[in-house]
Amino acid sequence: MSARPASRSLVEGPIGRNLLLFSLPILGGNVAQSLNGSVNAVWIGKFLGESALTAAANANSILFFLIGSVFGIGMAATILIGQAIGAGDTARARRVMGTSASFFIGLSVVIACCGVWLARHLLSAMGTPADALPLAEAYLRVIFLAMPLIYAFAFLSAALRGVGDAKTPLRYLLLAVAMDCVLDPMLMLGVGPFPKLGIAGAAWSTLVTQAIALAAMLVSLRRRGHVLWLGRKDLHLLRIDPAILKALVTKGVPMGLQMVLVSLAMIAMMTLVNRFGTDIAAAYGAALQTWNYVQMPAMAIAAAASSMAAQNVGAGRWDRVSATARTGVLFNFLMTGALIAPLILLDHWTFGLFLESGSPAFDAARHLNHIAIWSFLFFGVMFVLSGVVRSTGAVIVPLIILVISLWGIRVPFAKLLQPTLGSDAIWWSFPTSSLCSMLLSIAYYRWGGWRKAQMMNADASQVAIPSEVPARVPSPVADPAEPDYRPDDALQKP
Repeated sequence: MSARPASRSLVEGPIGRNLLLFSLPILGGNVAQSLNGSVNAVWIGKFLGESALTAAANANSILFFLIGSVFGIGMAATILIGQAIGAGDTARARRVMGTSASFFIGLSVVIACCGVWLARHLLSAMGTPADALPLAEAYLRVIFLAMPLIYAFAFLSAALRGVGDAKTPLRYLLLAVAMDCVLDPMLMLGVGPFPKLGIAGAAWSTLVTQAIALAAMLVSLRRRGHVLWLGRKDLHLLRIDPAILKALVTKGVPMGLQMVLVSLAMIAMMTLVNRFGTDIAAAYGAALQTWNYVQMPAMAIAAAASSMAAQNVGAGRWDRVSATARTGVLFNFLMTGALIAPLILLDHWTFGLFLESGSPAFDAARHLNHIAIWSFLFFGVMFVLSGVVRSTGAVIVPLIILVISLWGIRVPFAKLLQPTLGSDAIWWSFPTSSLCSMLLSIAYYRWGGWRKAQMMNADASQVAIPSEVPARVPSPVADPAEPDYRPDDALQKP
């Protein structure tokens, strides 16, 4: 069976339309996963009690860390595949797929084996409450068993985005989420023919639904003869290619560190917030619930822009790389702003879902939200431009910018200005650090040497690199005077 070409070419057609259509399935997947986590928390809290909910929260924090730790390697695979597809080199894309699949499967098996053995030790080291520890251990052991399936699904989704296919991962993610929402309570409570497994039932539900969704997606790729499908005749591609593996690790680890740094910064901010008592902590917690959704459009646009830019880097279409950055920044302001506006105007209703109207925590939530929520517009610009910059393999400077904005500005600002501003120092640290990260990202985009970066050492026939960097690098904001900009790129129909 001959492999078909990628499902969506991102090196031709209108930039705006392609970027929007590509980012919406990614956004839908992010929302679906968040809603799935909320639904699972409702089932556990309602039927199994607070100890079980605490247990799941502690176990899930380990799961999220493990997923985030390999996020960068998945992004590296996406970029490598995207560059190969853009260059028309499907053979190289399939080699990347084979090496990446072997690496992810091997890594997930090692983590699963070690995790089952170390689950209780990890939870104890986190200070999991004694009454929740046995429940958390039962849940986490099964989650570790499911880790190869979780990693495989996440990796395959990232690889498909590299060839321009964001709809297939969304389709099977929605299948997994729908099945999980139904199977969760059945396995926890022992409904019908199912055994009563308690909190472990939620983990078994994750394992079963991930297995079904992954198998269904693989069958679909095989039937379609997808360019990334590796059959029995392609087993030799599963051998580890040292050059590809080196690129996955050296480029992927810095991208993964960004997720880790963001998580650690949020923990540091939560520690500072806790010093002001329960009301302020509750207000901040309620705001975080809404902020999780506000940042999703920028993250989806950044992922889509990175894949689109990677294909155009491979094709040598640097005019489209620049246009992707401009359009991504514009979409960030439109989509993120469309969420921020109602969260400001309707904040009485929004925070009323989490807090008692008129309470000190409710008023504090409204106050801090008015100050901090605007920062996601600025942070979104950094996300988008970093996604475009990383498409060439330039991963160190975006990491440095994130370190400066979070650990050089946000956390010190929030801590050092508390004697003067009180809790407002924490809230103002968000827009201050985000504005700085945006300015640094724009500066590197305009004047940095990211266009000369490479994902892996290769000759000119393998990776398209511009012969020289233009003297005038385009701005991320649309400028009709630029020679490579066409005003109708984001509006024209095919």
